[in-house]
Amino acid sequence: MKITRLTTYRVAPRWMFLKIETDEGISGWGEPVIEGRSRTVEAAVQEFAEELVGKDPMRINDLWQTMYRSNFYRGGAILMSAIAGIDQALWDIKGKALGVPVYELLGGKVRDKMKVYSWVGGDRPSDIVEDMQRLMEGGFDTFKLNGTEEMTMLDTPRAVDIAVAKIAGVHDALGTKISFGIDFHGRVSGPMAKPLLKALEPYRPLFVEEPVLAEHDEQYARLAASTSIPLAAGERMYSRYEFKRVFEKGGLAIVQPDLSHAGGITECHKIASMAEAYDVAFAPHCPLGPVALASCLQVDFVAYNAVLQEQSMGIHYNRGAELLDYVINKDDFRIDNGYIHALPKPGLGVEVDEERVIHASRNAPDWHNPVWRHADGSVAEW
Repeated sequence: MKITRLTTYRVAPRWMFLKIETDEGISGWGEPVIEGRSRTVEAAVQEFAEELVGKDPMRINDLWQTMYRSNFYRGGAILMSAIAGIDQALWDIKGKALGVPVYELLGGKVRDKMKVYSWVGGDRPSDIVEDMQRLMEGGFDTFKLNGTEEMTMLDTPRAVDIAVAKIAGVHDALGTKISFGIDFHGRVSGPMAKPLLKALEPYRPLFVEEPVLAEHDEQYARLAASTSIPLAAGERMYSRYEFKRVFEKGGLAIVQPDLSHAGGITECHKIASMAEAYDVAFAPHCPLGPVALASCLQVDFVAYNAVLQEQSMGIHYNRGAELLDYVINKDDFRIDNGYIHALPKPGLGVEVDEERVIHASRNAPDWHNPVWRHADGSVAEW
């Protein structure tokens, strides 16, 4: 079997799909994208395509190492996201060729169903309780919400009080009927993270995500020592080498690599194993499309330390399309009482509606995240 062609499709709301074709008629799908930089990743995929056409898609490890090591400059968000989507598609091809789901190729399931959670509240959290109550009717009991809006490096007690009041409102309304994680989204600096974490402790969130930016990972251990709230991070780390340094320093209770950013299934399976060795939980980041989610689930079902799976059905970023709009086998992605079962079909387990994808790609929007500014005019972290 030989790879014959790689084709990318940018689609709404902010996703990009990749189809890898072979000379034996078996095709695989991947989802290589950086939200807001899809055209840049697309160019990287096409550069890798020059090295991949004519190669055996079944040699996933060799192709991964070739893409990663054969060029002097490596790593980073763009290149690792391109590799990630290609890697997903190669696993899809291999599973389809052998007639089994990818999790069987990775050793088989360690669980029968995977806990998923839903986003609520949007970029500027509002109507949180109402959103949770609506989703509870559909069986969800676990959620994630943004913890703050803009926050300066040394903000006021009032800013802390405003952020905490929103979380207090959730706790007062719903108590322990639900569980929720809080995403600081890198909007909180080191000087503000410690008092904010302390103020949030009485409301017992499942975790606080990105308590500070990933480039300040030396602060994770210090912050963890100051709070009882489990800390999570990893969506802006792109290889096991970045995670290695974080594991050595300590501080994280949960790692959240993104299977469309951190080298795909091949790399994130290794990151999950590294995390298990450090007694750290694994909860892949995935505010993306169906191929990304299917890839996450393949690893979730073989990683003993996988605890939660993010998914983007109904997420506030979705404008113009929803996750299942591009999926033929929608019922396989059914969420029952907050859990999703292992996808039964071979490969990644997602049947992509190629006709819908091609049609959507003809008028794909160029999504970019908003640019926020503080009151003094300086750029704020979004």
